[in-house]
Amino acid sequence: MVEVVNIVASGSLGVELDLEAIASDLDSIVDYDPEKYPGAYFRFGDSDPLITLYRTGKYIITGASSGEEVHTIREEFLSILSDHEILSSSEDKWFQSQNYVCLAEVGENLNLSALAIGLGLEVTEYEPEQFPGLVYRPTAHDCVLLVFGSGKVIMTGATSIETAKDAFVDLQKRIGELQI
Repeated sequence: MVEVVNIVASGSLGVELDLEAIASDLDSIVDYDPEKYPGAYFRFGDSDPLITLYRTGKYIITGASSGEEVHTIREEFLSILSDHEILSSSEDKWFQSQNYVCLAEVGENLNLSALAIGLGLEVTEYEPEQFPGLVYRPTAHDCVLLVFGSGKVIMTGATSIETAKDAFVDLQKRIGELQI
């Protein structure tokens, strides 16, 4: 089973913003310290996803665990900006989920050296002195899989849960064919 652990999404409000004024107006949910970082952090609750808003009007949502949660937090964010007359309407110029980070398990321990050779050295990187996992970049899928000896697999860079699932299913099939 492939489990979503983080979704990164971004959007643009299409306007320049005064982040100091926004942070002052919304100080209960906004953390802004331009000495440390140029973006203002919005968090509605301790376990809610984080929204980082920039002066340019662009924003990033991180920490959501479902597409529904991304859209819910976005709607709440846009509504608050509209209610405080920071935006003239509760719409943004563009928005997209761009990176799904997912976790799955093969169900067995893996010999990563043999797996790197079996999958092909042109699509894998395995340097255990540098990183304990095998980095697999399958040509048929737009994501990267980090495969660990324990059988755990992290898929990152996928633009949808379906992409991550397809890549994992193909990896499982390849492992079965290689009989490592």
